[in-house]
Amino acid sequence: MTRPLPQVLATLGAPRVLVIGDIVLDRYLTGTVDRISPEAPIQVLRVEREEERLGCAGSVAHMLAVLGAETTLLGVVGQDDGAQRVESLAEAAGVTLRAIADGTRKTAVKTRHLARSHSTDQQVLRVDEETLGRVAPESEDALAEVVRERVASCDAVIVSDYGKGVLTTGLLALILRKARERNVPVVVDPKGADFTRYIGATCITPNRAEAKRATGVTVTDLASADEAATVLIGQADLDFALVTLDRTGMYLKARNADGVHLPTTPREVFDVTGAGDMVVSVLGIALAAGATPVEAASLANVAAGLEVEHVGVVPVTRDEIAARLATGSEGLAGKHVARVDAAALAARHRAAKRRIVFSNGCFDILHAGHVRYLAEAKSLGDVLIVGLNSDESVRRLKGEARPLNSESDRVEVLSALAVVDHVVVFDEDVPTALVEQVLPDVLVKGKDYEGKVVEGREIVEAHGGEVVLVDLHPGRSTTNLVDRIRDA
Repeated sequence: MTRPLPQVLATLGAPRVLVIGDIVLDRYLTGTVDRISPEAPIQVLRVEREEERLGCAGSVAHMLAVLGAETTLLGVVGQDDGAQRVESLAEAAGVTLRAIADGTRKTAVKTRHLARSHSTDQQVLRVDEETLGRVAPESEDALAEVVRERVASCDAVIVSDYGKGVLTTGLLALILRKARERNVPVVVDPKGADFTRYIGATCITPNRAEAKRATGVTVTDLASADEAATVLIGQADLDFALVTLDRTGMYLKARNADGVHLPTTPREVFDVTGAGDMVVSVLGIALAAGATPVEAASLANVAAGLEVEHVGVVPVTRDEIAARLATGSEGLAGKHVARVDAAALAARHRAAKRRIVFSNGCFDILHAGHVRYLAEAKSLGDVLIVGLNSDESVRRLKGEARPLNSESDRVEVLSALAVVDHVVVFDEDVPTALVEQVLPDVLVKGKDYEGKVVEGREIVEAHGGEVVLVDLHPGRSTTNLVDRIRDA
């Protein structure tokens, strides 16, 4: 019998999970584009912010660590600065790194150049620095030695294959054989068209395109998803296959059993980056904790839904999953956070090393000035929390005729913006108490606050944060809009 998902989540514990695969250092250079180069017909990106993250197998390991797993990451890096950065990021994420240093290879680095926009940062260029091809025999032998050591003591293995040469046929065979000997589940995020490389895995998690390359079956509906999954189980001798169907959800097919469709609730999808990594991460930790395939896949489906509501790869915590399960809220409604939960929400983001930005306002009639202002605010960190004045608060500040839009409507409209991660309603006239609860890294107000008191400044600066005043856009204001409507 399938248990309720809150119960599955509550019994995850802290299993030992080994992640094996291609380690990548993801770099993000974010800035503005406001001119074309005089040297060539290309955009000039003025970089304002740099960030580094663990990518590919490293991203999976980071997600697992945030979920509470005791995580080991195994792969190959070069003997270079990139390897040192990977080591530092793994340590900060709480991941045990067992990286084989290979002087014949570069540490894979993907640098994404992002131009800020009013909704989401737009990628204008990606630069890849990497060594492709099978790893040297000496490195393969060193990997095999760690596999023998770690599989003997882990509760689950995740194979994160990005086709860069680390997961050789021989190494995969060793991983799968050793895991089967101990009845340890192996979850594979596959690559390529030949899935016989993964014979003996517990499950694989291809998307539609990957399933078609491996099986020849075009996945357009549940019937074709069942057909493709059945072929995959036969090809790789799997316990079950989980075909991800983007907006349609997932299709789970176990050996000698009927398939199960796990639908998603319609939502605003802001960024699918990282959703696949989240699926295998939750599958791995849930199976390690003894969950059934249906339980593990259902939990992964919820976590993936949370992931796509964020811009970029943002690890999801157990508390966030629990909150979604408790409220049943999906999509945009999931951004509305109760005032009583604001402090815990911020604490979870800080634990995940996210830079929190806070701003506040009435946002009665959302206009272009608001959108640009909030985009500027989001660019200063990883998570934007917006404090929204309640209806009673707006009436005290603006008069009995305001707000024109109700509190619930204003929450819904703000939540529809990709740059807004959370909306918290407060009843006071000023947000000082809410700022104290959230303790943001950055408190944002408009330039019209120059020389004025910024409520919460002392609290933020006392905790090492900063107050940033961003430009306002002339002629855009709710009051002006109301006056124009009345005049008309």
